Amino acid sequence: MTMSQPPAGSPEQAPPPVSGRGRDRAQYGMCAFLALAGVLVLADALGTGSATSSNDPIGPRPVPILLGALLLIAAVVYAIDVARGGSGEPEGGEDVDPTSSIDWRTVVLVAIAFGVNAVLIEPLGWVISGSILFWSTAFALGARRHLLTAVVAVALALTTFYGFAIGLGVNLPAGILQGIL
Repeated sequence: MTMSQPPAGSPEQAPPPVSGRGRDRAQYGMCAFLALAGVLVLADALGTGSATSSNDPIGPRPVPILLGALLLIAAVVYAIDVARGGSGEPEGGEDVDPTSSIDWRTVVLVAIAFGVNAVLIEPLGWVISGSILFWSTAFALGARRHLLTAVVAVALALTTFYGFAIGLGVNLPAGILQGIL
């Protein structure tokens, strides 16, 4: 009687997990990162003035203080979980090959898209630079229906432009479309 091999990508074919000490060190590093982020957010929030107005009776401090405290709480809870031996299943439920190499072409194209956006946002405005950013990122990630991608990119840029302007009261740069938008 012959035994059949499990299909590729099945849990039986998964690479052996990282040793407990190496994984714990990485998880404790993440705890330290969360704690450091929480401390920095709290320090910055406490250094912010307590300016209030009739339109904003709370002021700018409570939300960052809450977020900093939540980051610190998450760091402590995570550290306690790691100390008790808790660990997530690495890549268990994802359709990812942990042994594959980094796709540097995609990384470089997305980095270039963000760099171009940073350069073009002031002179051209958010709608044009955001459209270029969204289209370029979709292209780098494998989108091949270029016209549809361009239409979706413009729709996303316009939606975010008006979402920030109307919903949040934050005006993104209009650039050469000043007066049209």
